[in-house]
Amino acid sequence: MHTIPDPTAKRKRLRQRLGEPGLIVAPGVFEMISARMADRLGFDTLYMTGYGTVASYLGLPDAGLASYTDMVNRAAAFAQGTETPLIADGDTGYGGLLNVAHTVRGYEAAGVTGIQLEDQEYPKKCGHTPGRRVIPLEEMVRKIKVAVESRTDPDFLIVARTDARTPHGLDEALRRAQAYSDAGADILFVESPESTDEMARIAATFAKPTLINIVEGGRTPVLSKTELEQMGFKMAIYPTAAFLAMGQAVENVYQTLRSDGDTTAIRDRLYNFEAFSRLMGFEAVWEFDRNHAQD
Repeated sequence: MHTIPDPTAKRKRLRQRLGEPGLIVAPGVFEMISARMADRLGFDTLYMTGYGTVASYLGLPDAGLASYTDMVNRAAAFAQGTETPLIADGDTGYGGLLNVAHTVRGYEAAGVTGIQLEDQEYPKKCGHTPGRRVIPLEEMVRKIKVAVESRTDPDFLIVARTDARTPHGLDEALRRAQAYSDAGADILFVESPESTDEMARIAATFAKPTLINIVEGGRTPVLSKTELEQMGFKMAIYPTAAFLAMGQAVENVYQTLRSDGDTTAIRDRLYNFEAFSRLMGFEAVWEFDRNHAQD
């Protein structure tokens, strides 16, 4: 009842969009409800957030506790259940160079449009939390080179992220990002700059597209789309906004149900049940039942 979208066409579409003017705004998706909702709104790409995916799937912190199998299975569900291109968090590649090759091939086979790889030590941590440590630059350069040579579709995007800003300063982060660019990365991601001046410097430094991570309550200033465009960023990901909104909404519902014993006071704030059923694909089920109804 559901046709799996053509991943090659989605990759070509996003690759072409990267060469066009304007900031690409990518909402974070973390389970299939958020993915289906974002998919119908016309975004250029979606972003599979590691933090949100690990939290929703395992109920655990994004601290290297999810395995390659956990994440590639979720990436496949998101990519194959949506029409919009998807960039997915691939953490550190889940090990050494052989693991990176396996991860890239697996994510590509899953239908993902691009993979984000980061230079943290294992176990990795969420980019806006303390305690992050990075591997030697040369080791990450080898990972990027392996990632590039392991993809079979040249339009499959490699997003190279460095977490060096927090432990080693911006200069080292920029040095690393340039090295990853030289190794063949398509998009450069300097994680958690801490001022608008740092953000502007990142966007102005590189010839290749740069990505900025906007985390409400995180280390990086939250700027407008216009400000980010003027700085020169090509992509802005918003990994946390939806699951923070969901967390607040769910808590409010449960608190009301606990205190009042029913949902009368909040019914006007709930998604329409029939519309939600259609969003999840029940129309196809209803049509199937009509076509195959027995007399």
